[in-house]
Amino acid sequence: AELQLHQPHVLRLETRPPNIEGVGEVNQRQLVKNALRMRPDRIILGEMRGDEVIDVLSAMNTGHDGSMATIHANNPHDCLARIENLVGMSGITISPSSLRYQIASAVNLIVQLERMRDGGRRITYISEVLGVEGDRVHTQTLFGFKPGPLREDGKLSGTFYSSRITPKFAQR
Repeated sequence: AELQLHQPHVLRLETRPPNIEGVGEVNQRQLVKNALRMRPDRIILGEMRGDEVIDVLSAMNTGHDGSMATIHANNPHDCLARIENLVGMSGITISPSSLRYQIASAVNLIVQLERMRDGGRRITYISEVLGVEGDRVHTQTLFGFKPGPLREDGKLSGTFYSSRITPKFAQR
């Protein structure tokens, strides 16, 4: 709801809790499935926190490039582990290696935001998902933020840096 997209053909869908009789709930998984029936170019999901992760990964792997979703995690690596955990908690049975390939195929980029000690939020990492090697999904940091001391005005100083690596998906 906080996104104010001013483009044509944008449709916003929101979850709804059940009423006092316990009926009428609309959950994120239902919304993702209904959105896919509308043949969208992209899907933006406010926060993955349940079994809707399965439908989001599926959508990202079936022609909905440019889709985005948010998820709470401590760092880019934990983001990938959290996606795995959400799939595991959904009750869907999939081998860990297949799941990791599914994630690596669906996710190109992880943008990590953190609340800093001055109360502001900064992008702390932009990481590219490279693929699966062994039993883990590998990433590489493209950009990062190194916090510094607080300035006199109470704002955090710091340095944004680049790894000077061109992402593998840059041509796409």
